[in-house]
Amino acid sequence: MDNWLSRRRFLELCATTSTAGSAVSAVRQASEDDGSKYAPPRLHSAGSTQLHSQAEDTAPVDIRGAVYVPTRAFNRYQMWREYDPDVTERDLGYAARLNLNSIRTWLSYEYWLEDREAHGEKLEHFLETADMYGIRVLLGLFDSIGEEPTLDNLIGSDLHSAVQTFSPSTRTMRNPTLWDNPRDFILWFMRRYNNDSRLLAIELSNEPGWRPERRRFVRGMSDIFTLHRGSIPLTIGSTSLTNNTDYLEWGMDILQFHYNFAQSPSHFRRVLRQAEHIQSKYETPVWLSEWQRIRPGGSFFADLDGETRFPDYSSMARLLQTTNIGNFFWSLMLRPASELHFRHQGMVNGLFHEDGAVWSLDDARAITAMSGDPSFGGTERQAYPDWMAELKSPTYPRSKPYPR
Repeated sequence: MDNWLSRRRFLELCATTSTAGSAVSAVRQASEDDGSKYAPPRLHSAGSTQLHSQAEDTAPVDIRGAVYVPTRAFNRYQMWREYDPDVTERDLGYAARLNLNSIRTWLSYEYWLEDREAHGEKLEHFLETADMYGIRVLLGLFDSIGEEPTLDNLIGSDLHSAVQTFSPSTRTMRNPTLWDNPRDFILWFMRRYNNDSRLLAIELSNEPGWRPERRRFVRGMSDIFTLHRGSIPLTIGSTSLTNNTDYLEWGMDILQFHYNFAQSPSHFRRVLRQAEHIQSKYETPVWLSEWQRIRPGGSFFADLDGETRFPDYSSMARLLQTTNIGNFFWSLMLRPASELHFRHQGMVNGLFHEDGAVWSLDDARAITAMSGDPSFGGTERQAYPDWMAELKSPTYPRSKPYPR
């Protein structure tokens, strides 16, 4: 694997670092025309920023990002089908207020099948807008988490039943004779964007996870994905650092792990020390690409009550500030929880209301502190937006969680 650590060496590292014993188990839980409709205004052009090292910048964390899906989009198909240039410009402006330099989001394969030209125009506007704010994009092609991408699921907008959808369909993933369209999607994207400096990295899929047909599909797609690599690094969203032993062998360049809910500050510190050690020893970028809060509980899908239903980014942000692990919190915009299991218990996640107020000033300041500037001024509103008000009364029984 040339410069990459072998699977065996990587597993040995995870097993022998002084912090690995508890950290590994914790992590396991764990797009030109200025007259176009989609041309962003030249607000305060920052150009494509280069992410500085700690020695060159006062920022203690080089890659500071957020996961982005618009507030009222329940899935990526809705994000792109209902794409609103004004909303994108507003929301990425909020990201700039936090001194973020990165955004993680995804395309929609299903919307691309429906109208690839429109998807391309909207993507170009998104990337141009991010560039104007000095933000680079970690952009995903497929997603392995959610519900089947049926028409009802793709367009559903009821607060209590609308879902995130995986991509592509189970039927497509299980049948290699149906893989021509997904390959064409990858080619369409890579021929346009594999050297685009507005991108931070390209993510083949998010959390191929534990379902064999999803892993086989993503493994099959990785061949054409890596064959058409350019200067932009490649990656796969991963729940666990140990899953990256496979993804590195598939040709990925960056390690990701997700740790949305840490059981305690000490537990989270151990996980971060392990990630720092791997990043330093092997000179391989390691990104925590999903995180939310400290939340006691036995598993990701622990039942919630009281304040555990609400954001608390400061509980993890202050620990992240002591490391140089690139990270993306979930999510920039205040949204109903993606998983119905949590949404039916009244959970919301995110920071910014649509009008620019934040759920928590303490959270906002803890996030901006990762840039070296802890100041943030604004309005705090710890209340459900009117259109989410029904979440105040949790609806039981709880829904079945997405398989992970």
